[in-house]
Amino acid sequence: MQKPKGSFHYAFAIVASCIAITCVPCALTLSCAGIFFTPVSEYFGVPKAQFTLYFSVLNLAMMVMLPIAGKLMNKIDLRILLSAAVIVNGVTYLVMSQLTEVWMFYVAGVFLGIGTAPLIYLAIPTLINNWCTKKVGFFVGLCMAFTGIGGVIFNPVGTALIGSGPDGWRLGYLVFGIIMLVATLPFTLLVVRSKPEDKGLLPYGAEVGDTEEASAEPAATTGVSAASAITGVSAKNAMGTLAFALVAAFAFLITMNQMVYQFLPSYCQSFEGTDIALMAGAVASACMAGQAIGKVVLGVVNDRSTKGGLFLGVGLGIVGVVAMMLVPQVIVLMVGAFLFGFVYACTTVQVPLLTRTVFGSKEYTQIYSRISTVGVLGGVVAPTFWGIIVDLPNGFTLMFALSFVVMVASLALSLLALRQVKNLQRYVE
Repeated sequence: MQKPKGSFHYAFAIVASCIAITCVPCALTLSCAGIFFTPVSEYFGVPKAQFTLYFSVLNLAMMVMLPIAGKLMNKIDLRILLSAAVIVNGVTYLVMSQLTEVWMFYVAGVFLGIGTAPLIYLAIPTLINNWCTKKVGFFVGLCMAFTGIGGVIFNPVGTALIGSGPDGWRLGYLVFGIIMLVATLPFTLLVVRSKPEDKGLLPYGAEVGDTEEASAEPAATTGVSAASAITGVSAKNAMGTLAFALVAAFAFLITMNQMVYQFLPSYCQSFEGTDIALMAGAVASACMAGQAIGKVVLGVVNDRSTKGGLFLGVGLGIVGVVAMMLVPQVIVLMVGAFLFGFVYACTTVQVPLLTRTVFGSKEYTQIYSRISTVGVLGGVVAPTFWGIIVDLPNGFTLMFALSFVVMVASLALSLLALRQVKNLQRYVE
């Protein structure tokens, strides 16, 4: 194996590829979905809950696809697998621009779930862990932050395309599909390599042997660390504990609450004929900016205190929801959405870090994969649940009130889980 000459390591090109994956196909599919909810449901004359069911189908398909994709990643060149996933998402969006019945979107949801699962959950930690032995947590956090940055970039673009005509949503899906393919495939096809050995290189950091620095990286973000401690509770013992139930319930509720973001554009559009309606895309982008910054901030806070991260993330989310519900003014909505972005970030920051804090590192990956499955289940239920709520009289006020309750319950569950750490000491190996 060779050491790279100079300061550039090919791992940086891998990081750039990971950013392209999260910023474009992942952000367009997950972070920009909400801007289509109102215009598409109104176009077909159906309740929002009926249309947003496709997003539940998407999450259900991801649940089914995750274990399959995990096995395929160990057998297939990642260039092939990730490029295929991008093509599935891009082509599906092109097809969605031509659909004529609501049920067709449910079928599209299946394909989007199949394509999105390896891109959002597996691609980043797999590539970063393969290519880096130091700064693993930083690189994973940086890459995942671009799901929010992509939302900041593309939500206003999509809103403008949708507003171009009575069926502008078709143009939105068409353009988004083209962007996915053109902006991402060059990276997945030409840049991505499964392992450093494919380029005759050592992983980034391996040539330095900086064990102390590697051990300081937040293993919980990735499930793997170059020098993480190997003590903790086994998956078998963890599954039967109250702590597992509490952390899983936290993952379910915090993911369910995250989906409120998808309805913020619809909330703004409910103020028809006002400046608020025109700012729907900007409000969504403010939330994405909040979750991108929130991931970095929460990561730093969690290095000192998991409890502190929980209070910060959920607390700012509560402030944001209350502000948006009580003071529907443009500036307040922008600030409230930004603060809500911090609790949005809890799904990918606080859930894994809470899991590691409670159960340790011994069989972290197995435990976290099971907890994250429960979290994805929250994503399956949430779009339809919130869609039904917002279609009720004063539905958006009720949505914000329920979001408040869900966040308070989430915080309580997480704090109770942390109190279980002492009770788990007898299982630590």
